[in-house]
Amino acid sequence: MSVHETELGKQAGSSVAQLSMAVIGTGHLGSIHARILGQHGGARLRALVDRDQERAGALAAELAAGAEPPVVFACVEDLLEAMGEELDGVVVAVPTVFHAQVAVPLLEARIPVLVEKPLANSLEEADRILAAAQASGTILTVGHVERFQPGLRRVLEQGWQPRFIECHRLAPPSFRSMDVGVVHDLMIHDLDLILSMVKSPVAELDACGGAILGEREDLASVRLIFENGARASVTASRASLQPMRRFRMFSSRGYVSLDFNRNYGISVAKGPEWDARRAELAELAPEELMARKDELAGAVLAVEEMALEGEQRPLQAELDAFLGAVRGGGEVEVTGADGRAALELAERIVGAIREVAW
Repeated sequence: MSVHETELGKQAGSSVAQLSMAVIGTGHLGSIHARILGQHGGARLRALVDRDQERAGALAAELAAGAEPPVVFACVEDLLEAMGEELDGVVVAVPTVFHAQVAVPLLEARIPVLVEKPLANSLEEADRILAAAQASGTILTVGHVERFQPGLRRVLEQGWQPRFIECHRLAPPSFRSMDVGVVHDLMIHDLDLILSMVKSPVAELDACGGAILGEREDLASVRLIFENGARASVTASRASLQPMRRFRMFSSRGYVSLDFNRNYGISVAKGPEWDARRAELAELAPEELMARKDELAGAVLAVEEMALEGEQRPLQAELDAFLGAVRGGGEVEVTGADGRAALELAERIVGAIREVAW
């Protein structure tokens, strides 16, 4: 692998080693990855790979902007033959059915890979990807981008221990990712988040859903019970008129409510004065408690309001984390095992839905 020295552009003012990167798949999501990497001070987009040469060529020309455009290849084999030893990392954003076919040879060539979610089209293919990464000792991360949403990131960093989580992720039809159902397309974001927070195996699940627009489910709802007693309720749709993205979590510490459509979140927890004032509150008459409820709530509860959009887009943060892991040889934030766990749960949910198909 090679690392090319240059000046860090918009990201910072000091010199930094640019990483040679490629993006495989130039559809909707792949083109976003490519545009971010094309403007990233810590990376140089060396190549685009897509069977649709016209689309990839148009994107390469757009990204050139007076500089040398990325080279366009038709397949991963051509990419590896031409510049495999020069690449520091690759983003795989092809349809899910091709994830293993594309990611495995890259990992076998010891090239770090960020593969978009879901990790693979099946658990068998996911295991092939993980085995290739482990055998070659190569970095593998999965594009569960919701972990990089500022509001959710704050919740993860604060270490809440959830007892109940409720997620709604409803969207109008986009007619993309029709090779998978809504569980693997949208719900899997929330499944990964829940697994990363609860940190316990799923003991029971009850799911229902059905197809409206095609052969795969477009609506799905599931209730999860974990071995540690936590519960979760998750609903996803890609056949709604209006988008809805909400996340609620309850724990012994308090609760968190995030509304991504309104860009607003709030957490309410027991404040530092609660324990000291419990005896005082117990002695107050009901009439006084009612009259002073707002004052008392402000004194004993810790309320934090938050904007959910930060200065950095989640996909930018995800790519920064990947580049940082490649540069420093450290651990990734979303591991291949994380991606497999989310996929395994998604497979269980789809199986349960098929048992009670509409």
